[in-house]
Amino acid sequence: MKTNFVEELRWRGMIHDMMPGTEEQLDKEMTVAYVGIDPTADSLHIGHLVSIMMLKHLQAAGHKPIALVGGATGMIGDPSFKAAERKLLTVEEIQHNVECIRKQLSKFLDFNNGDNAAQMMNNYDWMKDYLFLDFIRDVGKHITVNYMMAKDSVKKRMETGISFTEFSYQLLQGYDFLTLYRKCGCKLQMGGSDQWGNITTGTELIRRMEGGEAFALTCPLITKADGTKFGKTEGGNVWLDPVKTSPYKFYQFWLNCSDEDSVKYIRIFTLLPKEEIEAIEAEHAQAPHLRLLQKALAKDITVRVHSQKDYEQAVAASEILFGKGTKEQLQTLDKDTIASVFEGVPQFSIAKSKIDAGIDVVDLLAVETNVFASKGEIKRALKENSISINKAKIAEGYSVTSTDVLAGSYIVVQKGKKNYYLVMVQ
Repeated sequence: MKTNFVEELRWRGMIHDMMPGTEEQLDKEMTVAYVGIDPTADSLHIGHLVSIMMLKHLQAAGHKPIALVGGATGMIGDPSFKAAERKLLTVEEIQHNVECIRKQLSKFLDFNNGDNAAQMMNNYDWMKDYLFLDFIRDVGKHITVNYMMAKDSVKKRMETGISFTEFSYQLLQGYDFLTLYRKCGCKLQMGGSDQWGNITTGTELIRRMEGGEAFALTCPLITKADGTKFGKTEGGNVWLDPVKTSPYKFYQFWLNCSDEDSVKYIRIFTLLPKEEIEAIEAEHAQAPHLRLLQKALAKDITVRVHSQKDYEQAVAASEILFGKGTKEQLQTLDKDTIASVFEGVPQFSIAKSKIDAGIDVVDLLAVETNVFASKGEIKRALKENSISINKAKIAEGYSVTSTDVLAGSYIVVQKGKKNYYLVMVQ
């Protein structure tokens, strides 16, 4: 069943600014709309998800989404509310990034859905052969320097300095909108609230050069309740690529959101309907310690970005680290998840040949790896029944063999409830 796009965004808290007439245009006919993504890395991160979810809701409402990858503009860098100029990328780097992003977008948008099938386009296709003199003659004469300098994104950089390269960015983005208007009948551009100036430059170009009418819609920039930047952890960005951010860490990011943030994020980043979200919120309010809101948020988005299997492994991994997991759950985890879960715990290594031959647990942990300082220390711990191998309690005399090696690489040692050690079998 088709939804009303603007109403859907409104109750989800995803509208910041909207040009007059936008809602009427969307009610009138199937509307082509686009979001721009600069391919500055070979993966999207969760900061991109807001605009991607806008495209997702747009398509669900029966409209046609375009994901425009900025192969050309990505070579310059958008100055909007940035403190300094970006590192410029080569054509080869950008092309590689474009191909990676294309695969990730296919998890969210239907590229084979009849009249409103999503499209992915690259502005490098129409900019690569456009001569500079032709561009400033054909396009530049329609937008005054006064108009460009009046944009907040430019004004904020005037004190620290802005290169002509970055100053020209809004004109290039405006030309993208004009080109999509001409090629695809695109009448709406969407993005974050920091993009308002760039987007309205495009609507102005369409008005002046084509006599046409186009529209703009922006969503709020996502913030965290504690004032720290959304989508950032101690390790940097939270990426959609499982190699850059493991599914376990991805799941943990959402699971660890505050109650205040989760109320906002579950509307923006999931496809759960309003009634279900409100029911989860009510249940959460009765027992906040169960973190039902965070669990629902983390499940929905982890399954869609990664997979059901990755989600189940992340849940199992979480339970293992926090004391509830079982040996059977630990054995289901793959190598990368185990490494991710136990990142930061003391790590030791041992030759695979010694494990294959079988080694007494005392020798393994006190001689070969120094997990324990002495044989006497581990023997005392074994008598106290406080040592576990892969979540299973063991006693003195236990022989560690290849059957104890997880995912071909690891043995998890636990002393008491909270002290973990990872033995790498190499």
